[in-house]
Amino acid sequence: MNSLLLVEDDPILGRSLTVYLELEGYKVTWARDLRSATEANETSSFELVILDVNLPDGSGLSLCSSIRSKGSRIPIIFLTAKTDEDSVVEGFNAGANDYVKKPFGNRELLARIKAVLREPARRDAQLRFGNLLVLIDKRQVFIEEKEIDFNRREFDILTILIQNSEAVITRESLLNSLNKAEEVFDRTIDSHVSHIRSKLKKANVNSVQITSVYGIGYRLEKK
Repeated sequence: MNSLLLVEDDPILGRSLTVYLELEGYKVTWARDLRSATEANETSSFELVILDVNLPDGSGLSLCSSIRSKGSRIPIIFLTAKTDEDSVVEGFNAGANDYVKKPFGNRELLARIKAVLREPARRDAQLRFGNLLVLIDKRQVFIEEKEIDFNRREFDILTILIQNSEAVITRESLLNSLNKAEEVFDRTIDSHVSHIRSKLKKANVNSVQITSVYGIGYRLEKK
């Protein structure tokens, strides 16, 4: 099930789109302003953003630009009542994949959603946990807009922990995953985890923590 972030301040349109898209098999998170949309995007992972340009507390263009500045290529479809060419160009320059002019039909929007989701070259696989953003293909980790530098093994371990967040991951399972590429020894796991913790602390990542489970392994959890 594709997870969508819908950012729309009109309560009637927002509610009707949420119901329609959920009936079409999508999981929809509906945000009514820029602040809540930014918070949702920073704490959850989505496959597509449907973004109104004119919001009560700012412009959707700023959120689009912020997402792109972090290296994410998640598809973004703008919704707007503006029909002049300059507005459309401004939206595409901010990083939009498509631009739907109001009023529009639900079937038209659905077709555009399906079209951009069929274009994997435009998207980067990404993970989110707390306010951490991980770009899988680029092997980059961000807190807000600041990148945290992890070496190859640290990145791999952190990614595994995020993919299995809130669950206890045994040292054995970490070793099995890491040893697909080359030999890694049990005694190095603790060292890598220690370095990850240190780098997260240095970057002031206070929303998540890696907890040691004595004799078993580790668990990544939100504070």
